[in-house]
Amino acid sequence: MSIVASGPTRPSTRPVGKGVGPLLRGWREQRRVSQLELALRADSSARHISFIETGRSRPSEEMVLRLAEHLDVPVRERNALLLAAGYAPHYPETPLDDPSMDALRQGVERLIQGYEPYPALVVDATYTVLAANRGIAMLLEGVCESLLTPPLNAMRLTLHPEGLAPRIRNHREWRDHLLAQMERQIALDRSEPLRALYEEVAAYPVPEQEGEGDVDGGVEPVPHFALPLQIEHGGRVLSFISSISTFNTPMDVTVAELAIETFLPADPATVKYLQSLVS
Repeated sequence: MSIVASGPTRPSTRPVGKGVGPLLRGWREQRRVSQLELALRADSSARHISFIETGRSRPSEEMVLRLAEHLDVPVRERNALLLAAGYAPHYPETPLDDPSMDALRQGVERLIQGYEPYPALVVDATYTVLAANRGIAMLLEGVCESLLTPPLNAMRLTLHPEGLAPRIRNHREWRDHLLAQMERQIALDRSEPLRALYEEVAAYPVPEQEGEGDVDGGVEPVPHFALPLQIEHGGRVLSFISSISTFNTPMDVTVAELAIETFLPADPATVKYLQSLVS
């Protein structure tokens, strides 16, 4: 599955009618940083930070970006802060199918294809699947057709009762892990679309499964160094450890919100089975 164009632009979470001061204060309080601490980080003064937050002083464009950086504000929301302060957005948001993204797109596609036969996929900030390799396609065999209609969403595919959920042997543990991951992202990004997705998938019924967490009958238990995804496929249980990669210091909103998730086989039986599929 090749990389597809990203979906509709995710709107900023900036509250309507709020200036840059209250927005900066909201990010500072969420990060639990005092005015003095922020001033020291940004080479400013607590008095100046206070004046910015109360609207008595209009920050320069450079100051807005500096404060946003020290508050670890997501790139999309840095643009929102600039707009609230009366400046143009600093970071572009380039569609993935734009010619300027050719090198990035081709590089990511080569990366996930080179990971085969192990599963790998690329998602955006709301877990829309932008690309996936044949390892992912294998795991999705038997999933309800309606869930496979673009745009695919990784969280829906995993937790929906007509998706992968009934085949995940340690479903409760994996579900708790995914929901906690989303909660951390919501706390950092304050994304309303992500919150809506969280509320949707958290409300899915949890399938009743016998022997949840047990390994296949003839397979020796293997100690895991991280929580594995244990999923049934072809009459056996495959075990994977997932890893998520993002881009360092992104200068584009689209790139900032890309994540590459790879699934590393967690036991020798899974390695042997996946390699047998391509031999």
